[in-house]
Amino acid sequence: MLGPQKKRNFVGASIAKPLINLMQQKVIILDFGSQTTQLIARRLRELDTFCEILPYNKFPKDDPSVIGVILAGSPLSVYDKDAFRVDLNQFRGRMPVLGICYGAQFISHELGGNVEPAPSREYGRANLESVDTGNPLFQGFTKGSQVWMSHGDTITALPQGFHAIAGTDHVKYAAFAADNEPIWGVQFHPEVFHSVQGTLLLKNFVVDICGGRQDWSAANYIETTISELRAQIGSDRVILGLSGGVDSSVAAVLLHKAIGNQLTCIFVDHGMLRKNEFTDVMHDYECLGLNVIGVDASEKFLGDLEGITDPEQKRKIIGRDFVEVFNAEARKITDAKWLAQGTIYPDRIESLNITGKVIKSHHNVGGLPEEMHLSLCEPLQWLFKDEVRRVGRELGMPEHLITRHPFPGPGLAVRILGAITREKVRVLQEADDIYIRALRNYKVELSGEEARRVLAAGVPAHLENGKVEVSLYDQVWQAGTILLSEVRSVGVMGDERTYDNPVALRAVTSTDAMTADWAHLPYDFLAKVSNDIINKVKGVNRVCYDISSKPPATIEWE
Repeated sequence: MLGPQKKRNFVGASIAKPLINLMQQKVIILDFGSQTTQLIARRLRELDTFCEILPYNKFPKDDPSVIGVILAGSPLSVYDKDAFRVDLNQFRGRMPVLGICYGAQFISHELGGNVEPAPSREYGRANLESVDTGNPLFQGFTKGSQVWMSHGDTITALPQGFHAIAGTDHVKYAAFAADNEPIWGVQFHPEVFHSVQGTLLLKNFVVDICGGRQDWSAANYIETTISELRAQIGSDRVILGLSGGVDSSVAAVLLHKAIGNQLTCIFVDHGMLRKNEFTDVMHDYECLGLNVIGVDASEKFLGDLEGITDPEQKRKIIGRDFVEVFNAEARKITDAKWLAQGTIYPDRIESLNITGKVIKSHHNVGGLPEEMHLSLCEPLQWLFKDEVRRVGRELGMPEHLITRHPFPGPGLAVRILGAITREKVRVLQEADDIYIRALRNYKVELSGEEARRVLAAGVPAHLENGKVEVSLYDQVWQAGTILLSEVRSVGVMGDERTYDNPVALRAVTSTDAMTADWAHLPYDFLAKVSNDIINKVKGVNRVCYDISSKPPATIEWE
């Protein structure tokens, strides 16, 4: 077993170019295309250890802060012609290595073992019938521990110098270890919920084997990020794009604490905000003591979007216009050199996959033109959403800002399917306002695991007799309304036939938006919201509820 390794102190800010070389000790997760790669990162963050996901072919060779490597899963077989491959010699012998599923099979295949198609695909729950609890990877494990399998190939022979440390009824080499070097592999997925002791396995690897210090915390992040922001920005002025959401709000308060009046915040009304949002958000930011300029650019945005139906084109146009508005404002502010944004880690992960193909452009990632008049500052770009909220609470921000649902930067533009008009925006604003207000007003009583989950997420609630009462709004991760403006449905209102648009209601539960499940909202709630929208919003005669999870769907429709 390897002892703790001394690494340099953590620095959390990332300005213009990521200061990866100054980060605290970290584990690199090499991405081979698995849908659960991000879950590995989430589990490591929950252990208060820092990690970074990188494409399989982008391992940082000369970064002294790297203390371990995890090779993640892949939808491919190691025998596929186009299978992703990595040179193990980049890190073998220098630091501990853990292969998960494809990663384990790749290690075995590359080092001389045999990997063959399984007689039948191994998918679902399995139990470890043999476990070497003396091995550091399985310290604290119990015999029969449930794990989750998901692979079509299986290891049939280990390389020379390796031995099995766990097996199931159907998988002889469920886990293996090298005899004389720090390499491990598991053919199950410890990162998923159904692997009951999966977090323990990851802790054993990252903390006990790699020597991770577990010092990734909100307070640590704030202190070091403020210090780094001051060092990098100096006396320069910074312009921050505010959206009203938790990400840009936390970024603003963090920057304000670091540089004070050098920060000028700009809140752009692109004409596709929620009902009354511009006024409400301006009031919130003024109460925080921020220097905020409100810009009504709705005519420009709506004009440039006229007739545009392609979702990616919408996002690109909005991103372009957003930067143009900021450049125009920057010219009014002497010596402004930085554009700050509330970009978070899932934005960066989702915007580009390992093949270089765009999944979807985020307004503050994929929509920026090559030539900008300002340097980019993204102080939250290493954080998942729940970590951003932890930072916000540590900063003492008002709870209603911290618990606000995520809202897409392009606003209702990506919730109006088809071309955008002012009338469509009005219809969607009215329907969405009814839905969101109803979510805030409807109270539910939770107990047991549900109550503990809500409290652990920081939702404002009081535990009494093992129960908590919260609003539906606080119980779900994100909710919104989608206008199917290119679809018409027949209806009857009074004695007249109608031919209007349907709307779809969306609500999901999640911890970080990397995966999400549709929220099981009460039938009586949905019935009342549907009735209110149809009766009160002219132009809508049908309400649907989206019961798709992510994956395979995304949270937003566009």
